[in-house]
Amino acid sequence: MSVLIDAFGLIADIKVLVAILGGTFLGLVMGSLPGLTAAMAIALLIPLTFGMGPIMGIGMLLGAFCGAIAGGAIPAILLNIPGTPSSVCTTLDGFPMARKGEAGKALGVSISASFIGGVIGAVLLILLAPPIAAFALKFGPAEFFALGVFGLVIIASVSSGSMLRGLVAGLLGLALATVGADPITGAMRFTGGQPALISGIDLLPALIGLFAVSQVLKDVVDRTGADAADKAPQNFTSARPPWGLLARAWRVIASSTVIGVIVGAIPGAGGSISSFMSYDQARRMSKTPEKFGTGHPEGLIASESSNNATAGGALIPMLTLGVPGEVATAVLMGGLTIQGVRPGPALFDQQAEIVYGIFLAFILANLAMLLMQLLGIRLFVRILRVPPRMLMPLILMFCVIGVYGVNGSIFELWLMFAFGLLGFFLNRYGFGTAPVILGLILGSLTESNLRRGMVVFDGDWTQFLLRPISATLLGLAVLFLGFVLLQQRRDRRRDKENTA
Repeated sequence: MSVLIDAFGLIADIKVLVAILGGTFLGLVMGSLPGLTAAMAIALLIPLTFGMGPIMGIGMLLGAFCGAIAGGAIPAILLNIPGTPSSVCTTLDGFPMARKGEAGKALGVSISASFIGGVIGAVLLILLAPPIAAFALKFGPAEFFALGVFGLVIIASVSSGSMLRGLVAGLLGLALATVGADPITGAMRFTGGQPALISGIDLLPALIGLFAVSQVLKDVVDRTGADAADKAPQNFTSARPPWGLLARAWRVIASSTVIGVIVGAIPGAGGSISSFMSYDQARRMSKTPEKFGTGHPEGLIASESSNNATAGGALIPMLTLGVPGEVATAVLMGGLTIQGVRPGPALFDQQAEIVYGIFLAFILANLAMLLMQLLGIRLFVRILRVPPRMLMPLILMFCVIGVYGVNGSIFELWLMFAFGLLGFFLNRYGFGTAPVILGLILGSLTESNLRRGMVVFDGDWTQFLLRPISATLLGLAVLFLGFVLLQQRRDRRRDKENTA
């Protein structure tokens, strides 16, 4: 308790609060622009923290971290363009809600769920950091392979319409994940002699191309749909936190935040995997699973509460073990080191007041994110009133700046446009783009850990089934796939009965 009181003393400073607000604002802006990530927001702020105290500087960086993750939902809902990879799942129900004139409600649901997931993630971070970190340490090649397989099974569940088309799109993502150097031998595969493809297809041009450029092409080709979206009456009175709806969805919030924290604590997993896993779980728990993907608030709640809880989970291995869980936390860890805070097992003993100050700053960052988004929600919705002939060129300009600004690569711009054409035709013929991204993300994780596991286990594949965690995940994957097939059969039978 004395340590907690000391931490409150460190936080209760107007300069610290202003730093958190400033970092959160920048994070929201960066997260809402396609191509500008949480890692980029943190990296931009690190030079500003050189002259600050530890809590003030760390609070600003945490604000940028939380703001960027939450800000990615804004373009995902309004434009079907995820601002960050963890917002891909948000497009599944957020954008259909905006199309139906419920953009204000969708943003209200997203903002509130993000805040709740972030705060619960922070509380679980405070209470369960050591045991969750110990659990994450048990993950080796077999466990990561099983996690990848479990994630790939979700493709069958999140695919709208035909499960077969969703699986085909997922397999396309897996095939694209094999481009680049072999993870074990280093041999070049499918690079076509392009040095830019040696390290594989970068997620950023693929993500922006499949979602942003494809949406621009769709609205240009199908102006009727674009005009309809532009003229859809938006309900501004619903642009507020729907606390009643969130209270009724408490099971979804609880399961999604727990999944988000646990997956976030596993190095290399990240918000994309946790949001899809939470979405899949929410769909299974729902009495109306057929509504998911059509503009159902519960799908939005699952995605947003999970990816913001993942932020809290990602801090667990970073603080307790000194192992960053993703790129953003790796940059954040660099900022902590600059401030004289060295993450690791000794941190909780040697600098306990700093640790609890970080916890409190993380909660305040989520509160700042809630207030800023609520103040700007009506402004966000007005984006839909911008005529498509003006909005589409602006979106394309931000896409080009976002992709080129990271590596300065012209090749990645061409790659972005290629993925844009691919996404346009995938959407046109009902395959969807979310399974492709999920396959691309999980492909390298699954393949590399399968190959490493076979090397570690001297070719004995049965070890993947004998280790408790990997066996459990593989067993769940089989059960979930069977459940999806059974559900698909029931839906077909019900459709036949309705037509008869």
